[in-house]
Amino acid sequence: MLSREERKEIEHELSHYEQASAATIEALKIVQKHRGWVSDDAVKDIAAVLKTSAADVDAVATFYNLIFRKPVGRHVIFACDSVSCHIMGADRLRAKIESKLGIKPGQTTADNRFTLLPIVCLGTCDRAPAMLVDKDLHRDLEDISDKSLGELLDGYK
Repeated sequence: MLSREERKEIEHELSHYEQASAATIEALKIVQKHRGWVSDDAVKDIAAVLKTSAADVDAVATFYNLIFRKPVGRHVIFACDSVSCHIMGADRLRAKIESKLGIKPGQTTADNRFTLLPIVCLGTCDRAPAMLVDKDLHRDLEDISDKSLGELLDGYK
């Protein structure tokens, strides 16, 4: 069930659109902001508010890789795996992250602090390889040492 606050925020978004279904992405983002991810029950609740089908909401939710359909850690690390990042050392960077955190892409650390996910492109090919931690873009990481990666990740509590 959507919280009163979630419902209020979604209904506010609806005022910006002629068709309720056009607010689907915003509704998903609102729920994710409050809960950290979007459950199947939340998809159904959003569909009810938007007067559309749960299948339509789910189709949008599963299309966008920034909508999480299962629980994630407090911080999400997106490791770019585009061609430019791959050429510039993304595999080495990802291996360092995996070693430091003890997880593989798609996994979450045991303390629920980090989830590591691949992402197709972060749009910073000129400064590859790149990763995004939450909303913080980190680039030019080809030569990052294990120590500096550790310091960077230690900043995320």
